[in-house]
Amino acid sequence: MSSVYLCGFMGCGKSHIGRQLAAELNKEFIDLDRYIINSERMTIPFIFEKFGEPHFRKLEAKYIRELSGDKVVATGGGALINDETAEFARQSGLSVYINTPFEVCYDRIKDDANRPLVVNNSKKKLRELYKTRAEIYRRNAMCMVNGSAADTVITDEVAKLTRYFEENGKI
Repeated sequence: MSSVYLCGFMGCGKSHIGRQLAAELNKEFIDLDRYIINSERMTIPFIFEKFGEPHFRKLEAKYIRELSGDKVVATGGGALINDETAEFARQSGLSVYINTPFEVCYDRIKDDANRPLVVNNSKKKLRELYKTRAEIYRRNAMCMVNGSAADTVITDEVAKLTRYFEENGKI
């Protein structure tokens, strides 16, 4: 059995869908951001402030490799923008892009002080980041689902994709 890596912009629903998907597939759920916080014993804002975003991206790459194997992993919004990390995810499981509209994501994240990119950027800058990352998510993920659908519909769709890929030896 392989891991499922959920990717998409901040606030797209990776953690929420991931919990439901893990229960549906009887797999362990890991929220990568939470895993990094616990492993490093530092908050994400502190890591960004003290060591910078490039260091945080290296931590994401490191821990994704540690987490492979029959899990559902809600990656951070920037985890699979790294081509090498995305390739690892493709080789060790199924990477799924939850394509949620910017306005929905923004409404969910706009007041979140634990998101350094949100705190340090305007809505306009975040929209630009969203557009840039959307292209990368499309390129780096194996499948894409509509993040505007009901959470149960998204979960069911990803579960079906996972079963299909596993049954057909594609992951």
